[in-house]
Amino acid sequence: MKVHTYKFFPQPIFSFEIDNYKTLNIELEKFILEEFKKDNEGLKRSNVNGWHSKPFKFEKGNAAHNFALKIENCIFDVFKQYGWPYIGEKVKITEMWSIINKKNSFNESHIHPNSFLSSAYYVRAPKNCGNIIFNNPNQISRNRFPKDIKKTEFSANIQKIEPKEGTLLIFPSYLWHSVEPNTSEKDRIIVSFNVNIID
Repeated sequence: MKVHTYKFFPQPIFSFEIDNYKTLNIELEKFILEEFKKDNEGLKRSNVNGWHSKPFKFEKGNAAHNFALKIENCIFDVFKQYGWPYIGEKVKITEMWSIINKKNSFNESHIHPNSFLSSAYYVRAPKNCGNIIFNNPNQISRNRFPKDIKKTEFSANIQKIEPKEGTLLIFPSYLWHSVEPNTSEKDRIIVSFNVNIID
């Protein structure tokens, strides 16, 4: 008997290991800590006890601008995998920010409305600093399932990714995601951004 399984409607999380990330991360961390000194209250979004910066200003030569240039090819690659047309002047990073999670800080489950893609880039990621958790957007799958289920790519309702310095995750903005508490003694520092297509 010949069997073929169609895997329709997958939920992609694209993971990129950035070249020469150590130099990049030193620059980003310095920039982020300077932003923290200017405004240590930040914003309240999904962060619980952690610090969420205000959106970065893109000024030529600053770390946010340099980072955006560095990861432009990653965004292009994601568009290519989706089969979306990539027109440079219309594809925009509409907002970029940082989150610092100290010990016991975490992020509640949330989405990024009014965007196509969202991201997490790991500037500092000590061991046990909190995995990112993605939720299955197919709500009905949570209502009925057999007992003692073996979790597979078809049946799991959550998936976790352990953060790794120099790794950029890009994912659809509609995916619900959260971050586990940081149980380490060191700060967890990320940069996030949203990507939109401007008409």
